[in-house]
Amino acid sequence: MKQILPDWAEPWLEFIVLGLQIVLILLGAWLLTMIMRRIVRRVGERYSLPPELVIGARRVGGFVIYAGALLMALDRFGVSGMVLWTAFTGFAAVAAVAFFAAWSVLSNIFCTLLIFTTRPFRLYDHIELLENGEKPGLKGQVTDINLIYTTLQERLADGSDTVLQVPNSLFFQRVIRRWRTTTQ
Repeated sequence: MKQILPDWAEPWLEFIVLGLQIVLILLGAWLLTMIMRRIVRRVGERYSLPPELVIGARRVGGFVIYAGALLMALDRFGVSGMVLWTAFTGFAAVAAVAFFAAWSVLSNIFCTLLIFTTRPFRLYDHIELLENGEKPGLKGQVTDINLIYTTLQERLADGSDTVLQVPNSLFFQRVIRRWRTTTQ
């Protein structure tokens, strides 16, 4: 029997086959993507679908096809799909817990941005956060606005001062009564 490959290629045969398999997987994914794009375009034209829907379907389809190709290529390298899925779900669970833990802080930071852009009140304005129509709320003079809190200085009836630190998100959940200062 005649030898097909040269002697120098014999030790590299496993890597050559692996490379060819990866190239074939990528070529198949590319061809499948082209077919999917053509089908989605024709369906969009035939049924007069909105362009946003057609573009979204093409992107989702391409993502699914190339994600499948990536999993197939990693399988050729010996990486188990189950291991990848376990790692992904573990990461997603940790990210979800971290997101919920940081939700109130992120909410207050975003509300600070809204306070600075929409300007419902300014430094040194006298404001009151109303609970509802019957109860008086928190009130005082705005002395500071930082990323998490707005500081209100409250003057009590006995002449003493107190300082309230109100989370910035609270200003978008309640009605604000404002008395502007004359010096701006």
